[in-house]
Amino acid sequence: MPNSTIHQTQVVIIGGGQAGLSVSHQLSKQGISDHVIFEKKRVAHSWREERWDSFCLVTPNFQCRLPNHPYDGKDPEGFMRKDEIVDYVERFADKIEAPIHEWTTVLSVEKLKDIFIVQTSIGTWHCEQVVCAIGSFHTPSRPNGAEHIPDNIQQIFATDYKNPGQMPQHGSIAVVGSGQSGCQIAEDLILADRKVHLFLGNAPRSPRKYRGKDAVAWLEEMDYYKTCFDEHPDPEKARGGTNHYLTGRDGGREIDLRQFALKGMQLYGYLEEVSSSGFRTRADVKEKLDGADRSYLGICKRIDAYIEANNIDAPEEPPYMPCWEPPEQPLTTLDFDAEEITAIIWCIGFRPNFRFIKADIFNERGLPEHKRGVTALRGLYFIGLPWLHTWGSARFSGIAEDAEHIAAKIGASTSVSINH
Repeated sequence: MPNSTIHQTQVVIIGGGQAGLSVSHQLSKQGISDHVIFEKKRVAHSWREERWDSFCLVTPNFQCRLPNHPYDGKDPEGFMRKDEIVDYVERFADKIEAPIHEWTTVLSVEKLKDIFIVQTSIGTWHCEQVVCAIGSFHTPSRPNGAEHIPDNIQQIFATDYKNPGQMPQHGSIAVVGSGQSGCQIAEDLILADRKVHLFLGNAPRSPRKYRGKDAVAWLEEMDYYKTCFDEHPDPEKARGGTNHYLTGRDGGREIDLRQFALKGMQLYGYLEEVSSSGFRTRADVKEKLDGADRSYLGICKRIDAYIEANNIDAPEEPPYMPCWEPPEQPLTTLDFDAEEITAIIWCIGFRPNFRFIKADIFNERGLPEHKRGVTALRGLYFIGLPWLHTWGSARFSGIAEDAEHIAAKIGASTSVSINH
């Protein structure tokens, strides 16, 4: 229960990850030292506790550009592992001397007249401005019917998966969802010689290295990542879309699910029904694989066009040829008993949970309506959301720019002190 102590500050930041820390740093640069950060767990909690043991970034280290804290390691072209990411964020918090309260839950945020009332597990704060920096990936999802799956089958979310040794010693494992988490977890299990059944979604895929350079490096050179949300040809699809799958594991490589199939992984289409005895899916394995490949080829063509237009000397690549095709009549059912399923890993996304913020600014999906993080409720801001402003807004590459923008907005409207 929160105590009755009431504190006053100019700005409350909710969330002590890289987004909240970046805002804190930029506020200090603005001369707004009177602010506080509340973190429900610990700094870098999601990196530390909600990633698997072999997790690493999928974007090169050189794109890690927290404000005044760019990547300073020995492998800018590489991909930091989980522990290195945690260390990177923790060093940032120490460097900026972040005014952070760890293990503090924000219970509610409500605006009364010109003041926000922020109730926390350690007391109440009155402030003029609030920045919500907790992203939007809050509650992991699982489909209707999952509650009927027999208790002898272990069910976990991607955020709970650590390593193959965590799984039941015998039997097969179903991984539901083929986004970045699902594909990388499925690969982690395949490399441990486990039998995996992977259920596909609409995630696109990307090349890793293409024509002598990492695809991310090409796209950055092409200013692709400077595209603003308002300039995107399909902005709503951008915010609601799934990230391209690829990996930074073992120095970085692309993921082609067709190669997984050649290694014995069983691929299924989109999961449509869950029962106590098994899964039923659409017969759309080929459609899902071809769709992912179209994205892959589209990125390659965009890079080809840039190389040609700028007369760049870059090695040619042989055209992509699918290494495996699904059968004309793909499997559309999975019988738990017949396939000896002993574990299911749900990797089908998250639902936002901003219910603690008492404000009429959320859409039907529970996400805040905003313009580059600025909401219609004066003094309430968001940061760390996908495509807040650019592709990098929810990543290390774009946080600094977004934080600087929000800090400037706060600085322009925050009074010297709060008068009660």
